[in-house]
This record gives sequence, C-alpha cells and structure tokens, in this order.
Amino acid sequence: MKTNMFALASALSDHDLLDRIAALAGQEREASAQLVAHLAALDARPSLYAALGHGSLFTDCTQVLRLSEDAACNRIDVARACRRFPVILERLASGALSLATVRMLRPHLTPENHEAVLAEASGRSRQDVLELIARLAPRPDVPSTVRKLPTAAAPAPWAPMATSPIATSEPAPSILTPPPSTRPILEPTSPERYRFQFTVGKDTHDKLRRLQALLRREIPNGDPGAIFDRAVTLLLEKVEKEKIGAAKKPRPIRPGTDKSRSRHTPNESKRVAWRRDGGQCGFMAPNGQRCTELAFIEFHHVQAYALGGPSTPDNIGLRCRRHNQYEAERVFGPRGGGRDVEMPQPIGT
Repeated sequence: MKTNMFALASALSDHDLLDRIAALAGQEREASAQLVAHLAALDARPSLYAALGHGSLFTDCTQVLRLSEDAACNRIDVARACRRFPVILERLASGALSLATVRMLRPHLTPENHEAVLAEASGRSRQDVLELIARLAPRPDVPSTVRKLPTAAAPAPWAPMATSPIATSEPAPSILTPPPSTRPILEPTSPERYRFQFTVGKDTHDKLRRLQALLRREIPNGDPGAIFDRAVTLLLEKVEKEKIGAAKKPRPIRPGTDKSRSRHTPNESKRVAWRRDGGQCGFMAPNGQRCTELAFIEFHHVQAYALGGPSTPDNIGLRCRRHNQYEAERVFGPRGGGRDVEMPQPIGT
C-alpha cells in the first residue's frame, strides 16, 4: 500500500483522531468476531481445508490466512468454544469479552454455567478472570520448595521454574535457564489463595536460609511462604511510612504553624489524599471516567502552587505521572512555552 497511513492519521484533528480510533477499534472487534464465526464453520467442514492440502485448521490459518501461531491458536480455541456457545460471538463483537478471556474460560464453560460465567467475565481484567477461574476450579496449595535451576552443564532438558513462593538460582548464561524476560508468576489457585513463582540470586537464597534458621521457633517448618508474608508486611510498613507518611499514631500539624504556603507537602496532607483517592490517580474526565492508574502516583496541587495553591489536605490529590503533567499543561501550557510549569512531586519525595 503506497498510501502513507501514518501521515493521514497525523493530519486529523484531535477530535477526529479520537473518533477514528474508536471506529477502527469497533471495526476490528466486529471483524475478529466474524473471522471466529467463519473459522467455527470451517472447523465443522474439515474436508474443505483438507482438499487444499492442509492437514489441520491450524495449518490453514498459518499458511493461508497468514496468522501467527499464537493468533491461530487463540482464534481456533475461541471458534470451538463458539460452536458450543454461540452467545460468545456477540460479546466478542461488542468488546465485552476478548479472545484471550474466552480462551482462558473455555475449559470451564458448561451448558449450565456459561451464561453466568460469561456475564461475570464481561469487561473484567485478566486478573479478575483468573480469580473467577480459581473459584470455578480451585486447586490445592502448591508445596513450598527452594531449588537450584539447571545450569549449562546439566544434561537434563530445560526444567520449568520451581512451583514455590521462592525459587533460587546462581546466574548461569545458558539456553537451559529461563530467558531474562520471563515474567514472575502470580496467579490465584483457589479463592483467596495465590501461587507465587520467581527466581532469585545466591545472596537472596542465603538470606532466606538464615531467616529459616533464625525463625525455627515461630515457623518450625521454615515455610518460605510464611517468611515471604512477614517480609512483605514489614517492607510495606516501611515504604508507606516513607512515601505517604503513614504512622500508627500520626501527628497532626501543630497549631500555630503554617506550612500551607510551603512547596513541601505535610504528611497529614499526604495521608488524607491517599485515603481519599484510594491510592489511585484521582483524575476525572468530563465524561465521568476516572483514571485507573495505580503506579507512578504523584502528589498534585489541585489549585497550582504557583498560583497560590496551599499544601493543605483539601488541595492535595493523587495523580499519575501523565495526568499530573496534563493538568499542569492545562494551566500553564506545554513545556517550553515560555512559562514555568509546576513540577510534579513523586510519591516518596
């Protein structure tokens, strides 16, 4: 295609760009649902792709339709789920369900529960869906283990990471070890029970062993999960104290002192803002949509400090980095426009 699609998109006004993106996303959902529906029909007629020299629907999808292997697997699994429960197609087209969500739910759908399960999963995040699956098919707790991962010299094939709260390994550059980009695992196994799995270095391994020895009276079996819980609890208390001024007996601002005109945000204001906004970005769009970001949260002066805004609890809110900058630009204009823009104050400064 000779048309420069990026140039055409860049030429759109702000309003037209947002409208066009929304329209394209809707078209993509509709096209995906249509493709899945047709793959379901083709799956019921294997002679069609067999006559073309393809031994499976997967081969037809990858070689004829030019889908990636992952995309082919996703769509074939969803197509087979739709053959049993056609209502899935409507939810795919509307965006209530994604292909990934349907694929995760497929093994747990039955004629009796599919309507309720699909309704509960609609519009939910991946973590929410995993929680739902944990309720539908709870698994027992995994045993706590600590083991060394295989090294390059090991004759055995690549082994999976240990199914434990803590797995350890000395670094060893090898194709037998998991790639550096492998994500740690955090997944629900049953209601209110979770499986953690990650890899640590020798120093952390040695610290764990020392903790197990020191805590034998309190944790006789040396369970790494119990030690992990204690460690996270202590670290959370320390971080909350440093970043939001959390304390068991918080000290209010002393009468007679006025820090409202200081750029420093008092701990009392931080605590009130954190509780009020629930540790989440407090930006609210004109359409009522609130930002859902929980990371890179910063303290924000609702009335800009440069315009006389105080550092009192009612003038301090939480904003993610993007919305803190966005609100500053709304007041002062883009950076480099000749005026000073209020610098955001990250949590913990």
